[in-house]
Amino acid sequence: MTSPARQSLWQIFAVPLLLALLSIAGLASALFGDDLWDAVSWLTLGALLLVAGYFAFRRSRRMG
Repeated sequence: MTSPARQSLWQIFAVPLLLALLSIAGLASALFGDDLWDAVSWLTLGALLLVAGYFAFRRSRRMG
């Protein structure tokens, strides 16, 4: 893995951009309709919660 000083702008913002796109897709699909749209919304927004929970748990284990 490269040091933070040598990372390009794309390498720095790739994952936050992906999470933002997932969030937008989940929120928009919740507004579009029912059934399949609800499932897409649950999956995308649930994925965001899993990622956030994973990193919160990982950080708490490292500190404690």
